[in-house]
Amino acid sequence: MPETDELQQALRQVIDPELGLNIVELGLVYGVDAQEGDVEVRMTLTSPGCPAGPQIMDDVQRTLKMLDGVTSVNVELVWEPYWTPERIDPKVRAVLGL
Repeated sequence: MPETDELQQALRQVIDPELGLNIVELGLVYGVDAQEGDVEVRMTLTSPGCPAGPQIMDDVQRTLKMLDGVTSVNVELVWEPYWTPERIDPKVRAVLGL
């Protein structure tokens, strides 16, 4: 079973198609927990009406299920705390000029 940091690293492969940045650097992933092959991901989107939401959530599931030892993935979409650009990784914010 992958460790939490391995799961987080894998999630860096999931790109928000509208912004072209990975969901970890965007601050969309609020938590990843794993026990005995079952992975729980708590995440948000940049807005409740994000048109790329279903694609992003499908990409999360597909990416994590490809890892050895992962048998199931549950993605919980949460809205608290609400996402703001301040959640973006500070290094990425600097590059973006935010």
